[in-house]
Parts: sequence; C-alpha cells; structure tokens
Amino acid sequence: MNRLFLSLLLVTCTFGPAKAERIANPIALFAGLDKVTGVTTSFEIPIGEQRQFGNVIVKPNVCFTRPVTEEPMTTSFVQIDQVETDNSRKPIFSGWMFAESPGLNALEHATYDVWLTGCRDPNAPPPAVETTPTPDTAGQPEQPKEGQPED
Repeated sequence: MNRLFLSLLLVTCTFGPAKAERIANPIALFAGLDKVTGVTTSFEIPIGEQRQFGNVIVKPNVCFTRPVTEEPMTTSFVQIDQVETDNSRKPIFSGWMFAESPGLNALEHATYDVWLTGCRDPNAPPPAVETTPTPDTAGQPEQPKEGQPED
C-alpha cells in the first residue's frame, strides 16, 4: 500500500497542476541484474519495441524527461512479460518506472531485477556548455598571439 501511495504521489507531482515541460524521448535506458550470476547489464530499447533480458521481455511505451533547467524527473511507462517454459508470455509488470528513484517501482523478479536509468534522444542538440575561466588564467590579461602587435 505504501509503495502504491508513493508511486501515485510521484506521478501526481510529475503530471500534476504545476506541470513542468515534458520531453518525449525515443529511447529508454535500463539496467538489469541477473541475480544468479551477479552481473549487471545496461541496455537501451527504442520506445514501442521490446528486448529480452534473461527470461523477461521489457517494452517501454514512453520515456519522458524534463529540460535541463528543470528539476530532473525521468519516467517511463514499462510493460514486462516473463517467458514461460512453453514459450508463452506472462505479464509480470506494468507501470511507471522512475530513474531518480529506481527502488520505488522497479521489477523485482526472483531471478532478474530491471530498472530505468534514463532516456535518450540521439537527435537532440547537445546542451549548451558554459565556459568559465580556469583558476590559472582568471583575472590575467590576455597575452597577444604571435605576430600580433601589443597594445
């Protein structure tokens, strides 16, 4: 009950009255833990497609982020099925995952854990880089370049 309340609270904060701009991304980023081998694997899945991790199939339906000027909030609505021994599929997870709170609503399976780590848009422009003076050059006058007269 407590987990459900926290999930609803987080969704309400994300999409509630004081909405921040949501950015839809074409790729969701995940991490998965194989509890048998102890190996953690990072993988990405295009929205609407599915990938198999062990005997679970992960399918993100959306992946939202906020602009870099906003408080980070990365969410994805994910469906996960378990592949049975007869190759049939059994739904075992359907809901929102939150990259900033991976323990809140991740898949906790007997053999595999899967959680959202982020979203990505390979076509998005890179964020603007601020340049700040380095400590060794801050406050010093600029040196003339070779071949330029000094003032």
